[in-house]
Amino acid sequence: MGAHIVWLLTTVPEVCPVLKAGVPEGEDFADVALHLQESFLQNPEVEAFLRDLAEYAASRLAPLNHECCCEITVLRPKKPAATAGSRADGALLSPLESDHGDGPGLLAMRTGSTVLVADLRREQRWPEYVRAVRRHGFLSVLSIPAALEGDARGMMTFYCTAPVDITDEIHVAETFVRQASKGLTLALRMLKLEETRDGMSAAMQTRTVIDLATGAIMAQNRCSQAAAFKLLKDASNTRNMKLREVAAAVVASVAGVADTFTYFDE
Repeated sequence: MGAHIVWLLTTVPEVCPVLKAGVPEGEDFADVALHLQESFLQNPEVEAFLRDLAEYAASRLAPLNHECCCEITVLRPKKPAATAGSRADGALLSPLESDHGDGPGLLAMRTGSTVLVADLRREQRWPEYVRAVRRHGFLSVLSIPAALEGDARGMMTFYCTAPVDITDEIHVAETFVRQASKGLTLALRMLKLEETRDGMSAAMQTRTVIDLATGAIMAQNRCSQAAAFKLLKDASNTRNMKLREVAAAVVASVAGVADTFTYFDE
């Protein structure tokens, strides 16, 4: 990450030392990992964690005298895209890229390289996207891919109200994203473990309820396990209900209670 930078070359009289003001020379952002560890403990949900990271990135890297916000998008297999931003009103600009077909964030995601649009007023690509972002008052965009493990992909995008001086050290922002990627990777790994545990627990609960219902049908109808299970499946298809729901109804009917308890319930 950071090996290639795609930018629009511009020369403008008023440029912003974006994502650098107040950052010490040679800053390696070693404290980012500790912040993200504490953040994940307080915000175990993906969206809340990403929102905190976006706010932290904007506060650490925003220039003086200019507004700068950060948005983070994480893509995981078989999971909906998670996006969060630092703007107080919660409004997101990243979806504008999908709405209008393309943009710097999607380009950075495809290429795995940093994409800098130094001045949206001079950008010739993505005209509809550019107009939409400018309507929100922003004049520059910087998108940096996050290095995540496996098939997960991430993107941090910074929007600023002033053009960017392309001679500024963009590696400052890349250094921050590189450190943030480590904490984000660990958080996603922990979330995956929790989701796997929850999935296994749900599967065991479902299996238990189905087994109980199958046993009840066998006792009532004096039939084999295969025949009892077929009755459950037929009822599921006929009523357009999930097999577990039909099984739970059978068990509840036999037990005379509304809820079905399993040893795996928490």
